[in-house]
Amino acid sequence: MNFAKAVVKYRIPILILALVLSVPAFFGMAGTRINYDMLDYLPEDMDTVTGQKVLMDEFGKGAFSFIIVEDMPVKDVAALKEKIENVEHVDSVVWYDSLMDISVPMELLPDRIYREFNTDHSTMMAVFFDSSTSADITMDAIRQIRSICGKQCYVSGMSALVTDLKDLCENEEPVYVGIAVALACAAMLLLLDSFLVPFVFLASIGIMILLNMGTNYFLGEISYITKALSAVLQLAVTMDYSIFLWHSYNEQRRKHDNINDAMAAAVKETLTSVLGSSITTVAGFIALCFMSFTMGRDLGIVMAKGVLLGVLGCVTVLPAMILVLDKPLQKTKHKALIPNMGRFAERTIKIFPVFLAIFALLVPPAYYGYKKTANEVYYDMGECLPKDMAYVIANSKLREDFNIASTHMLLLDAGLDPKAVRSMIDEMEDVEGVKYVLGLKSVMGASIPEEILPASIKDILKSDNWELMLINSEYNVAGDEVNAQINELNAILKRYDRGGMLIGEAPCMKDMIETTDHDFKVVNAVSILAIFVIIALVEKSISLPFILISVIELAIFVNLGLPHYMGQSLPFIAPICISTIQLGATVDYAILMTTRYKEERIGGKNKKKAVGTALAASVPSILVSGTGLFAATFGVAVYSNIDIISSMCMLMARGAVVSMLSVTFVLPALLLLCDGLIRATTFGMKQLEKSENKKMEVRVS
Repeated sequence: MNFAKAVVKYRIPILILALVLSVPAFFGMAGTRINYDMLDYLPEDMDTVTGQKVLMDEFGKGAFSFIIVEDMPVKDVAALKEKIENVEHVDSVVWYDSLMDISVPMELLPDRIYREFNTDHSTMMAVFFDSSTSADITMDAIRQIRSICGKQCYVSGMSALVTDLKDLCENEEPVYVGIAVALACAAMLLLLDSFLVPFVFLASIGIMILLNMGTNYFLGEISYITKALSAVLQLAVTMDYSIFLWHSYNEQRRKHDNINDAMAAAVKETLTSVLGSSITTVAGFIALCFMSFTMGRDLGIVMAKGVLLGVLGCVTVLPAMILVLDKPLQKTKHKALIPNMGRFAERTIKIFPVFLAIFALLVPPAYYGYKKTANEVYYDMGECLPKDMAYVIANSKLREDFNIASTHMLLLDAGLDPKAVRSMIDEMEDVEGVKYVLGLKSVMGASIPEEILPASIKDILKSDNWELMLINSEYNVAGDEVNAQINELNAILKRYDRGGMLIGEAPCMKDMIETTDHDFKVVNAVSILAIFVIIALVEKSISLPFILISVIELAIFVNLGLPHYMGQSLPFIAPICISTIQLGATVDYAILMTTRYKEERIGGKNKKKAVGTALAASVPSILVSGTGLFAATFGVAVYSNIDIISSMCMLMARGAVVSMLSVTFVLPALLLLCDGLIRATTFGMKQLEKSENKKMEVRVS
């Protein structure tokens, strides 16, 4: 109570401090680097990650792109190549004039090399950068190359992808927040009892979102998914706490003559209730930190921090604002639109066997769809971009004109016998889907000695310790075909050079598939176990955690099972994150109703009256909370052109609705069905069981 009284007493200093802290938080948010490369989050000890470091250390190369030039005379292409070479952070550009003077006809190249790099109307050059794929300086270089090249040229590669992704995100993100705020505000205006209070909530939550985003500066960088989702999620999840405080304050006003005393009591009640509620949400986000694919840790830390800051703001900044604005808040109050839920609860309880039957019938198809959806995800980040983006168009050109869908890089011991290298190249080129292997031994044909090659080419493809080769593939990244191809290429490589490494986008994607498949199981297990333990401690019961988690898990199965039945493919990260987020964020609905049911049962009501009272009392809060989560995410899902953001927001919006329905209709039915088991396995209810048995004995006698 001392804390609550201090909040009331120092409300003005609290508001001043919150505003003062917002200034460095704004600069911290602006100064936090955003990472747009999903491959950066792979474990450090993987060959693909180690190989990227070797490429940078030994060759001074990080990013790599193909540039397709259409309908341009040879002399102009040569001049264009020279301009690209002068772009800052471009390490080298390989084209025909890297091998021969342009006065020598291209047709003198080995036929196969000529055909692979030229068509009737286009030619292709390879560009190496001296910076990593997703570095800001690489993205700047990509933009400069595009401006130099004009409309006749197309830039492919991961760096082009992350550049387009960054530009699209930066354009859309302010709109995300605007949509989320507008729709959440509209939901609160409809469902709350004051016209002014939604704006007070948004101001309080907005300050805590700013503090959360500002403190990300100390993490060094965050992923673009974290940046896009965290503000929307924090708004949606922590809105519940604000609503609880407002309702508690209005109740306390009727009990106290002084608004300061009423607020102190409300803060105390809210702190006790919200702390228990927020622990499950934090546990859900912390579970993401157990992913070996470290983007989960990135999102988990930021969101857990956001929830904790949301709780802090709810019991400090928000009470201070409400006290300062008490008069206008009371003047703008109106009758709440949500009616009394007593009759609704009575009717629901009467037909509870129907909802038990629905529960039993839904589980098999929902679980089947859920498992299928997890296996039908896509990993190619290019698929998350609109079809008219420059990267997508360039990749389509590369596939259509040159039949190249992906490019692998091979790092080989520079001291390996040349005959062994040629033999290895021959074996690799026989692998299905491999177009060719481009290296020192293949660029001029086997009969040409390495010594006569230009020094510029040798510097690009060979260092003191390593030899670099490019393997162009007809298969798209992240598909079963390319993954089988990578396995076969790796098997050949290891026979010739056990320390050799196959790197590039497709091998990294293959590692990501294997890593996240394991992560999906780990994160699910950790989140369920953590929330099980929390519910067991909060409810002091062995049976209730099983019942509550089964209700929310059904909602998760339905939510994540629908994409399979609707023929939709989700981005790989969505099922991992959504199952954990939905469990952590919406199990509160079930805890709220169950806690009230326990109170009513211990108070002496029979099971039907206890469940009915709990349902009637809980539905308004569940409706407001679920609608807020739906409103904050649905608009972003509809608006966003980035499929990862759109899919995750749509899943969260739909998950809020499905969890609401599941808790409202299925949980009461399960509480009625399992009432005896609950009483026998819940601390404080065993005595109730004994007294009811005595009543039964009296009636029988």
